[in-house]
Amino acid sequence: MEIKFWKMEGLGNDFIMMDDRDESIVTHISYSDLAVRLCDRHFGIGGDGIILARKSDTHDVRFVIINSDGTEPQMCGNGMRCFAKYLYETGILVRDEMRVDTLAGTVIPRVSVDAAGVVTSVRVDMGPPELRPPHIPFSCDKDRALEEIVETGQGPVAVTTVSMGNPHAVTFVDDLSLVNVEKAGRAVETHERFPEKTNVEFIQVVSDTELNMKVWERGAGITLACGTGACASLVAAHLTGRTGNTAVVHLDGGDLEIHWDKETNHIFKTGPASLAFEGSTTV
Repeated sequence: MEIKFWKMEGLGNDFIMMDDRDESIVTHISYSDLAVRLCDRHFGIGGDGIILARKSDTHDVRFVIINSDGTEPQMCGNGMRCFAKYLYETGILVRDEMRVDTLAGTVIPRVSVDAAGVVTSVRVDMGPPELRPPHIPFSCDKDRALEEIVETGQGPVAVTTVSMGNPHAVTFVDDLSLVNVEKAGRAVETHERFPEKTNVEFIQVVSDTELNMKVWERGAGITLACGTGACASLVAAHLTGRTGNTAVVHLDGGDLEIHWDKETNHIFKTGPASLAFEGSTTV
C-alpha cells in the first residue's frame, strides 16, 4: 500500500502527517505498527510520532496521534499546530478556525495565513488545565499537587502536576544545564504515583514573563519541544507565584507564547509549524 505523507515539525518536535478519513490505512496496518515502522530514524522516515486525520461525526475532523514507540497519547500541542497547517494547506479543511476532536476533548486551533495562502502561525485554544490529582492521574490526597515531593532513585523531586489532556509533572530548577533530563525524566515518568506515566518538564525561571524548559515526554523521551508541556509549565509557574498568567517559554526547538485566560480558564498557545518535506511511502 502506498501512503502519501507530509513530514512536519513544530519547534523541532517532528511528525508524519497522513490522511486516513477513508480508513484505508487502518484497515491495512495498525497505527501502532505503522508508527514504530515510519518513525524509525534509520530505517524509516523518522519522527516523534505519526498524526492522522480521521472523520468525526461531531467535529470538523478527528486528530489521532501515535508516539514513535506505538503508544497513543491523548493530545500533543506541537502536533496540533502542525495538524492545523496540514489540514489548511492540503485543502482537507480550509477554515481559519477548526473544531478538532481529540482524546483530550475538543481543541480549537486558529490559523494565521499570508496572502499566498501559507499558514504562518497557529494559535490553539488548549482548553482548561486540570489540577485535580485523580484526573491527571496522580496519587495524592490533596486538592492540588503543588511542588509535591516524589521520591525517586535519583533523589526527591518536587513536582506540580497538571493535565492538559495528558499528564504533566513540572519541576523547577535553578540551572537547567545541571539537570540529567534522561535519568530524572525517566524516574519521574515511570513513578508508581503516576499510574498512566507522565510527561516531565524541567523549568528554569528567567523572569516573571519568561521560562526556559527541557522536556522528557512519555513514550518519546527527550524532545526539542512539547506544546502541552509548555502550557502545563506556565500553569505551574503561575500557581506557585513565579510568573503572571502569560509567558514566553523557551524550548530547545524555539519559543511558544502561552496565555492563561483567567476569565474562561482556557490556555492559549501560539507558535510556528513548518513543512519539512512531503512524499509517499509503501507499507
